[in-house]
Amino acid sequence: MLRGRKSRWVILLCLLLAVAMLAGCSSKENTEDNKDADQSQEVIKLGFLGATTGDVANYGIPGKKGMEMAIDDLNAQGGILGKRVVGVYEDNKGENSEIALIATKYITRDKVVAMVGDPCTGLTKVAADIAQKNKVVIFSAGATGTEVVEIGDYVFRNTLLDQFAVPSVVDWMMNSKGWKNFAIITSLNIGYSTALTPVFQEAIKAKGGKIVIEDTINNGETDFTAQITKLKNAGADVLVFTGYYREAALLQNEAKKQGLDITLLGGDGLYGHDLIKLGKDAVEEKVIYYCGFSSDQPSPETAAFIKKYEERFKEQPDMFSAQYYDAVMILAKAMTDAKSSDPSVFKNELAKLKDYPGVSGNTTFRADREPIKSPICLITVKDGEFYLLEKIPVNVQ
Repeated sequence: MLRGRKSRWVILLCLLLAVAMLAGCSSKENTEDNKDADQSQEVIKLGFLGATTGDVANYGIPGKKGMEMAIDDLNAQGGILGKRVVGVYEDNKGENSEIALIATKYITRDKVVAMVGDPCTGLTKVAADIAQKNKVVIFSAGATGTEVVEIGDYVFRNTLLDQFAVPSVVDWMMNSKGWKNFAIITSLNIGYSTALTPVFQEAIKAKGGKIVIEDTINNGETDFTAQITKLKNAGADVLVFTGYYREAALLQNEAKKQGLDITLLGGDGLYGHDLIKLGKDAVEEKVIYYCGFSSDQPSPETAAFIKKYEERFKEQPDMFSAQYYDAVMILAKAMTDAKSSDPSVFKNELAKLKDYPGVSGNTTFRADREPIKSPICLITVKDGEFYLLEKIPVNVQ
């Protein structure tokens, strides 16, 4: 009987010890979890949106470098609100499905306070919808198409917009170059192109120009024999192509092959070094694109950025590296001014941005959060390099 009582006491004592040990482990785990939470609060995370492989990698690769440099510069100055800034980087490959997964991961797992990118309008819209629903800021460093910031008050961008640029560019073509008859080719499977084409159509009509032929391609095609054959007999003074750099190079290659001497003009979708690599002498002074940045004739801020960028990456920066850099710095300014890294708080300061002297030019947000940037840089290809042809003012009412 005593032995039975003693056994029961031993068992009870073991159970109490086990409970105490479990409680201790749970307490330790909770302490570790709290420690991890505290550590996560000591940093401010920014998510990169862009392609580093695929058809639009010429935008994402330099953009990623610009973002990395901006984050390093911020951390060298003490970070944001005394917290270290951390970049989170994934490759969306220029695909809608990928950017949707990445944006969701950044928000739910990585706990970013803002996403920087994507340069492409269609991709930006996919990520912006996710950002708006989750109340996280997205700041595109390149999307120029319509119906982007309209998605919601967490959506921003800092690029020269087509709606402001195109009328000035068409005016320059007609009055400075004497081009009155226009051909337009659209890439049907790219949102950027299908949105830009109507902007050109409207501006050409408003300025009294004539569209003599319109045609289409699909991004990814390589044979443009039919399109150039039709273009040869259309009597166009200039070809407006609203797609990307790869197809622009191939169109000009085919034009040269068929003996058609015509200049191709487009937006900053043509801004990619593969334009030169693929087009070679067919694009020499035969392609012009407009954008909001040029390394030629730089401001003091831009000159300092170019020098530092070249020293670090052994190459010249482009529009995307400059705009990603500015996007990060503008986000930092908004958080500092708001004294908060909470997106629901600092987005309001972000919307107040006026005359920010960035490395990609001066930026002001209108009441609708659309950016005003001036002047427009007209870029061509000369001696195998991008070359500033002219700067023209933006007429914004």
